[in-house]
Amino acid sequence: MRADESAKRTGTLAATGQHILIVDDYASIRQMLREILEDAHYVVSEAGSGKDALDIIAGPQDKRPDLVLLDHYLPDMESTQIQQEMQNQDIDIPVILITGKGQAQNIIKATQLGAVDYLRKPFDDPTVILTAVQHGLKQSQMKRDQVLAEMPEIDPSEKIIGSSPAMIEIFKTIGKVARTPSTILITGETGTGKTLLAETIHLASDRRRGPFVAFNCAGVPETLLEAALFGAEKGSYTGADRLRIGVFETANKGTIFLDEIGEMTLATQTKLLKVLQEDRQIERLGSNTPIKVDVRVIAATNKNLAHEVEERRFRQDLYFRLNVISIHMPPLREHKEDIPGLVAHFLKIHRFSPTMPEARITAEALDKLKAYDWPGNVRELEAIIQRAVAFSRGELILPDHIVFSQNLERNLLDVSGRVQAGVPLGTIVQEAQTMAVRTALRLSEGDGLRAATLLGMAPDTFDALRAELGL
Repeated sequence: MRADESAKRTGTLAATGQHILIVDDYASIRQMLREILEDAHYVVSEAGSGKDALDIIAGPQDKRPDLVLLDHYLPDMESTQIQQEMQNQDIDIPVILITGKGQAQNIIKATQLGAVDYLRKPFDDPTVILTAVQHGLKQSQMKRDQVLAEMPEIDPSEKIIGSSPAMIEIFKTIGKVARTPSTILITGETGTGKTLLAETIHLASDRRRGPFVAFNCAGVPETLLEAALFGAEKGSYTGADRLRIGVFETANKGTIFLDEIGEMTLATQTKLLKVLQEDRQIERLGSNTPIKVDVRVIAATNKNLAHEVEERRFRQDLYFRLNVISIHMPPLREHKEDIPGLVAHFLKIHRFSPTMPEARITAEALDKLKAYDWPGNVRELEAIIQRAVAFSRGELILPDHIVFSQNLERNLLDVSGRVQAGVPLGTIVQEAQTMAVRTALRLSEGDGLRAATLLGMAPDTFDALRAELGL
C-alpha cells in the first residue's frame, strides 16, 4: 500500500484506535505486522521507503502516527537519518527500531536519537510486538498528560540544600560555630551529606581561604594510616623511598575532615589524641621532631560513638576531644519536605549533556520519590536522579524513569545498628511497622484495602495501625 493510500485509510479510521506507521521495504513484513496490529484494534499505515515515511511523519498534524515501527535498512536511507530529521523538525513521536541484524552500534545510535525500544526480525511472538507498542504509546501519552512538578529555585553553588526545620537548625548552628576554632563531630547515617556539611562549615569559617582536606579513615590500611595522617620520613618503613607529607600538614591553615572516625583502631586513636592534646603538634613517622600545624579538625561518623566508648572500641578521652560541638545530619526520611529542593539541585548539576537544559520532572514522578523511605539517603536520591535523567534522555522525567536499586527497594531496617545504639525494642518494632505499612501503601498506590491484603491484615486492624502510626 502506498503512503498516500495509507494516509487516507488513517484519516477514515482514526477514531477506532491509535495510529501506527510501519516502515519496512519488505511488503511481507509490513503485512504481517499490519495483521497483528489491526487485530489489536490499532489503525495502521505503511511506508516502504524513508521518503514515504517522512512524508507521513512530517505531514499534517492530524495525519501523523502515534508511533513508528522503523526498519533500520531502507532502500534510500537508514533509520537514524529519519530519526535525525524528526529531531531537526522537533517531531516527538516514539520510534521502535526493527531490524534483522542486532548490531550493537545500530541499537546504540537509534537509542541516542530517541528510539524507545528495539525489536529483532523475524518476529516469532506477536505478544512481544504488542507489548513494545503498548509501552511506547504509554510513554508518549504520559508525556502529553503529565503535570509538571512545581520546583523551587535553587542556587547551584550551594553545598547543602534544605529548608525543613531540621536543616534550618543545622544552618543556624553553622552560623554560630563556624568561626570558632572548636573541634566539631558530625553524626548521621551514610549518605546524609556529612562531607558537604563539613565543607560548608569550612567555607563559612575564617579559614575558608585555606585548604579543606577530606580524609576517609576507613580507606587506608592500618599499617599506612599513621603515615597518611602525620607523614613519614624517607626510609621510615618498607617502601618509604621518599619524604611523605601527611594530611595534617597538607591542611595547614585550613580544615581537616576526618570521615568515618569510628573505624579508626585504638592504636591510631591514641596517636590522634596526642596531636589534639598537644595543640596540633605532629611527628612524622620515623622522626622525633614535632611540627606545629594550624588545623581545625572536623570528624564524622555513622556510628554511635558513646556506645563505642561503652564497648571500649573508642577512647573516651578522644571522644570528649572530638565532641566539643556536635551536629547531627538527619536521614532523608525525616525531612522529606526537602526532596523537591534536592531534586531541583540535582537536575541542575546532572544534565543529559553539557549543552542541554536541565530535565523536567512530573508531579507524579516527584510524588513517587516522596513516598520512598530512602535507606541510602541523599546519596541514593542523587544516583536515582542521574539514572532518571539518562533514561529520559534529559527531557521529561516520568514515574517509569524513577527506578530504585533492587538492593535498596526493600527499605532495609538496620536492626543490628539499632540494637548496638541502644534503641528500645518497642521503638525498633514501631519502625518496622511504619516501613511495612508505607511500603504496602506505596505498592497499592494508596489503596488501604489492597495494602491490608498485602500485609495479611483485616482492613479494620490495618486502618487502626495506620492511624496509630500517623500514616
